[in-house]
Amino acid sequence: MTEIIVVYELDRAPTAVGRGEGAPVVRHVHAAPTAPGSSALGPRTFCGKDTFAMEAAPWKPSEHPGSSWYPPEHADRVCSACDAVLEDET
Repeated sequence: MTEIIVVYELDRAPTAVGRGEGAPVVRHVHAAPTAPGSSALGPRTFCGKDTFAMEAAPWKPSEHPGSSWYPPEHADRVCSACDAVLEDET
């Protein structure tokens, strides 16, 4: 399986409550492959979204064998298209 990087699609709206004023809120959790020949984030997620405005998550699936590819605290925000692609690869 290709090394993946978990990325957050953030809501940076100042009205995002409960996280401190102006603090970004995770809207969706995506997965992206690494760039060819590199360990850097690739340009697109597995669902086809541009990763430019996304933030890499500290969660690294390779450091959590037997766990899902996404951080458990954001299970309710997982991109279903990215999840489907990764499910097909396993």
